[in-house]
Amino acid sequence: MLQAGQVAPDFALPDADMEMLQLSDFKKKKRVVLYFYPKDDTPGCTLEAIDFSDMEDDFAARDTVVLGVSRDDCISHAAFRDKHGLAVRLLADSEGEVAALYGVLQEREKEGVKRLGIVRSTFIIDKQGVVCHALYGVNAKGHAAEVLKLIKELR
Repeated sequence: MLQAGQVAPDFALPDADMEMLQLSDFKKKKRVVLYFYPKDDTPGCTLEAIDFSDMEDDFAARDTVVLGVSRDDCISHAAFRDKHGLAVRLLADSEGEVAALYGVLQEREKEGVKRLGIVRSTFIIDKQGVVCHALYGVNAKGHAAEVLKLIKELR
């Protein structure tokens, strides 16, 4: 698991429009809120994505971009974005490689069946590419406001 003070692993993933985005593109330019969520268009994930989207201007005013990552594909992300009018950029980590790098792809047991899934987690990354906050197992409700508060506390 990543911790504050560690360099955030770089990656390149496609967004909902199938355009590649690389984390290092933001280095020395913007802070990054990188949040991982389990599945497009589910209640908690929708709430979280809408909250982050509603606060987009507040994040932008603090030189911060918000990126959401799940194992859904680009087509699913586009449908999710369009259905809910989301402003955050959604990245497709279909193979779970980036989720694994960040320690959020974990085995869970549900009804006696073990499967790999994303644990809802958020990373605040500074302009130098260093993790300022690593938040694992977060609750979707109120999370975007909590993250914005942490951003406001950074210098």
